[in-house]
Amino acid sequence: MGPSEGFRSLAILLAVAAAVALAYGAHFQNAAVVADSSQKVKSQGSLSLKQLLSLVVRPKWLSGTAFMAAGIILQLASLSLAPLIVVQPVGAVALVITSLLNAKSTKTRISRPTLIAVSFCTVGIAAFVAMASGVAHEAVINDDRLREVLGVLLTILAVFGALFFTIGKRAKALTYVAGAGVLYGFVATLAKVVIQRIYQQQFELLTLLCLVALIGAVSLGGWFVQNAYSSGPPDLVIAGLTVIDPLVAVSIGIVILGEAKSANFVTILGWLVAATVAIIGVYLLSRVHPELTTKALKRKHLV
Repeated sequence: MGPSEGFRSLAILLAVAAAVALAYGAHFQNAAVVADSSQKVKSQGSLSLKQLLSLVVRPKWLSGTAFMAAGIILQLASLSLAPLIVVQPVGAVALVITSLLNAKSTKTRISRPTLIAVSFCTVGIAAFVAMASGVAHEAVINDDRLREVLGVLLTILAVFGALFFTIGKRAKALTYVAGAGVLYGFVATLAKVVIQRIYQQQFELLTLLCLVALIGAVSLGGWFVQNAYSSGPPDLVIAGLTVIDPLVAVSIGIVILGEAKSANFVTILGWLVAATVAIIGVYLLSRVHPELTTKALKRKHLV
């Protein structure tokens, strides 16, 4: 069935460590993407294949990838010890770290509106985790639940594939962030599904299909993230990922995987309020971040 609830504190600590690795990974990868551009102002739109390939030889990008890999390993370890709806939202810690790293590297002062936006994201997700920890329980993942998760993911992949490969060049950073957040939410869900099925000693063809779908979601989500770096600051990217990703994963954990069957109406209402606060924080950050507003003014003067 899975590990005992006594491991839940360790799982949360591992999730915090994963968030720290994610923050440094985002910082280094963003620096590499920005350095790869000949323009001082980040452009709107998608990176070309040539630009993407040029990143893989950059030490900063490779360093960021190493941190990301470490973060994934730590997150998988945390998912193996606690329910998805408890550990996945802890990644919001990365937002605070990324904001500080980005402010220092770009010599950009963190304005009061930015602090408010970051606080909205962090408080909303923290409240969500606090409420989820008390009601979340591991659930048996049967074949029907697996098919539901895969069906929803395949539908989303088809929609995103059509949208981003047709209008991708006109997409903004927040659009790419939203797409990556949704995909990574499924990545976390599929990872949890595979881990839980291993606990249940049911690693067969359907579970293997989940593993293949996980790799596909990681690949497309990674492409979205690199494009988001090319048109927005890393803390906006992390804000979207650490809010949208867990909200998607948690929604699947509650609705399909059945990890919160004991939650009452008040708890569910509290989740909705906390999620709304976090989403408002991401939206505010996309509107008030000093790096975005400064560069928007520069582009306006250049036109």
